Amino acid sequence: MTARDRLIAVEPLAAADPSAIRVVRAPGRVNLIGEHTDYNLGLVLPAAIGLELHLAYVPTADRRVEVTSEATGDRQAFDLDSIGPKRGTWVDYVAGTAWAMAREGLATRGFRGVIASSLPQSSGLSSSAALELAAAWALAVEPGAGVSPLQLARTCQRAENEYVGVNCGLMDQFACACGIHGAAVALDCRSLEWRPVPLRLDTLALVVCHTGSTRSLTASCSSWASPAFSPTARCHRGWRGPPSSAKGWWRAPSRRTQCEGAVAAIAAADPAVHSLRDLTVSRLPLVRDRMDDETFRRCRHVVTENARVEHAIAAFAAGDLRAIGELWAASHVSLRDDFGVVSSELDALVEIATDVPGVVASRMTGAGFGGCTVNLVERVAVGALRDRVNAEYAARTGLSPRVWVVDAVAGAGLTDEAA
Repeated sequence: MTARDRLIAVEPLAAADPSAIRVVRAPGRVNLIGEHTDYNLGLVLPAAIGLELHLAYVPTADRRVEVTSEATGDRQAFDLDSIGPKRGTWVDYVAGTAWAMAREGLATRGFRGVIASSLPQSSGLSSSAALELAAAWALAVEPGAGVSPLQLARTCQRAENEYVGVNCGLMDQFACACGIHGAAVALDCRSLEWRPVPLRLDTLALVVCHTGSTRSLTASCSSWASPAFSPTARCHRGWRGPPSSAKGWWRAPSRRTQCEGAVAAIAAADPAVHSLRDLTVSRLPLVRDRMDDETFRRCRHVVTENARVEHAIAAFAAGDLRAIGELWAASHVSLRDDFGVVSSELDALVEIATDVPGVVASRMTGAGFGGCTVNLVERVAVGALRDRVNAEYAARTGLSPRVWVVDAVAGAGLTDEAA
């Protein structure tokens, strides 16, 4: 049953006038390179992907929002004039978006809606950002709230930072809002300048492989479909920590805190440094003695990752597949050895993929501690990659992988699709 059909089934307003139904689609995202750089005001290169969330809705003249999850039947509601504090459920992303839009003077109205999603559960493909963007379009009196996609992304980021309480960077909302068909989108998180980077997907394919881990450490925002979901039990940029049943690595300082500590140590001697974006690779040896070993490794990853993003953009423009493979491999190693966010399952998927002829590049994507890898693959080799992952990964890890071939798609907006 589509979101539209479900809405007609549960909402009298939609059943009475199906022509009033609107559908907004909001894509997930995969990050090609530039991991843990966004909250350090660095460079990122994500792509919106064709695993998407759809919100079918009917606008209403009242100030009430009622939303149902097609996956669970869970129905959540709030009033726009008395949103109140967060509830600890998936509706916080909708309510938080309404809250942020009001703070920024964007006109909103009520609606009745149903959410359906092809974004896989616990995958780290940014379904919370997709839910925020879909909600923003449904809440807005004007299409897209009458603002640019980038501004709408910033509004949704504000919802997650200040209402939900997750101190994420801008990348996820940006990719979901500003995606370009057939291209990645390069964002400078300091200047907010961005541009498309064509991916030449006529002969190449983007393939996402999911570790299949339970992800108590990496609970994806896609868990919005569960009524028991708690936003503070997520793992991604700005993640606040796993449940107490998880294993003990989380007692270490958060990666973001360590990055901020590195900036403070450097700025004590050089006040011109306001973020790790202000540090170049050549200056890394000069700041080595200003922080402990682990903090320096976190710092080194972010600084070298920014350089890798710049080189990757140039490599995509030149069609230099060998360089892309080398840059993705270096990024994965840096995330493992310096930033400490690569699990053994992610390593296994990358090792399997890089041994398959026709796989151009492979690395973990997202925050780490589980989740997904992203692979750039010659289209003729996609079947071989899928077969190899299915044949070898479970034997190595005891987990069941999932493999998706994804397209680079446009950002969130209204659609004529039935959803």
